[in-house]
This record gives sequence, C-alpha cells and structure tokens, in this order.
Amino acid sequence: MANEARLMNILRAPVISEKGNLGADKFNTFAFKVLPDASKFEIKKAVETVFGVEVISVHTVNVAGKARRSAHGMGRRSDWKKAYVKLAPGAQLNMDNITAEKESK
Repeated sequence: MANEARLMNILRAPVISEKGNLGADKFNTFAFKVLPDASKFEIKKAVETVFGVEVISVHTVNVAGKARRSAHGMGRRSDWKKAYVKLAPGAQLNMDNITAEKESK
C-alpha cells in the first residue's frame, strides 16, 4: 500500500488538450501527468484520495520526449507518463481546487 505522502505527489498536473476535454465531456475520463514510476493502483488511490471520487479504470501511456534543436546542438525533452482516469457515472472533478493548492505550496 502506498503511503499518504507518495499519493499526494503522484498526480503532477492535469493534461489540458482537445482529446482530454473530449474524453471528460463524453466519457467522464480525465488525463493527468503522473510520476513515471507510479502504478495504475497508486494512480487510482491518489485520485480517490485527492478528489474523493470513485475511479472505475486507469489507462497509462509513456510519452517519449521530443528531440529539440538549440544553438548548442541537439537536445531532448524528458519522457513522462500520462494517465487516463475514468470516473464512476455521476462523479465530477473540481480542477480549480487542485491547481490553486499546488500553486500555493
């Protein structure tokens, strides 16, 4: 079982995109940027703990960092992990609450 401090750090940020907004509206699915070593079980527990909602399923994607060119040569952005979290019917997430808390820390 993951400890409470780790659960609070697993969710890094919501992923705001056209695909993410479409999933939120139609399928009650939300996208989050999460720690790369987080398991699906930990992500589920983190969302349930932070937002107080029931999670039905979690799907994860490892996103490869893009190669970028600069004046100093080629560089690469870091790889990161994205999680799609499907909520129970009728459950809602209040994203304004969580972003304000993270900014105040």
